[in-house]
Amino acid sequence: MKIASWNVNSLSVRLEQVVEWLSHHPVDVLCLQEIKMETHKFPEDTFKSIGYHAVWSGQKTYNGVAIISKQKAEQVQINNPLFEDEQQRLIAADFTTQQGKIRVIGVYCPNGSSLESNKFIYKMAWFDALNTYIKDQLTHYPQLVLTGDFNIAPEDRDVHAKYSGDILVSPQERAQFTHLLNLGLKDSFRLFEQEEKSFSWWDYRQFAFKRNAGVRIDHLLISDTLIDKCIASTIDKTPRTNERPSDHTPVIVELAI
Repeated sequence: MKIASWNVNSLSVRLEQVVEWLSHHPVDVLCLQEIKMETHKFPEDTFKSIGYHAVWSGQKTYNGVAIISKQKAEQVQINNPLFEDEQQRLIAADFTTQQGKIRVIGVYCPNGSSLESNKFIYKMAWFDALNTYIKDQLTHYPQLVLTGDFNIAPEDRDVHAKYSGDILVSPQERAQFTHLLNLGLKDSFRLFEQEEKSFSWWDYRQFAFKRNAGVRIDHLLISDTLIDKCIASTIDKTPRTNERPSDHTPVIVELAI
């Protein structure tokens, strides 16, 4: 079972890129973030035409999340029921495997803007609620994948040396990420030997992608029960070379279930 995540930074702009990517990487589940479209404008028929189901929650201009899947999603949850929020940032669904149900939760976590801003206070509160929600979910779903754009680079090796600023890398943000891991999750990417300077996001400015001046903020966290079933976790940089690309690129985990 292959599960992927991709912050597409506007699905209306990059729908053809997503469809093209799925033709070459027919993953079982693809979680999308920043679809940036109202719910009624979601291109469900496009995904149906290539053999995929979809569940989604959108809003005008900003945010928005979706799960694209070969199998029809069950027990769909839109947004964190423990956190009242007008922003569409979380979507979850069950899928059936030969080894039982697996819960896939896609998130678009707040950026935070700066450590002195109200947006950072919101980010911390949002993560507090996410931790509580995931703790509860793990009691019901021993097989769980939490994936998406976390807007946190968990370690110094996940950040290019030229990255400036304290957002994404602050002790407070990294503590939130560690808290999630301590609930019983593992960063699947770090279960395997990886190339140095492996990143998933590059700024559009200053030729950041060409210089590989990026950060790794898109993650695939798997529950402890899935560790022995995890056979690969990768970053596909190819879509970042597209004309008019997203500033993020897909991340993929492969599970033997």
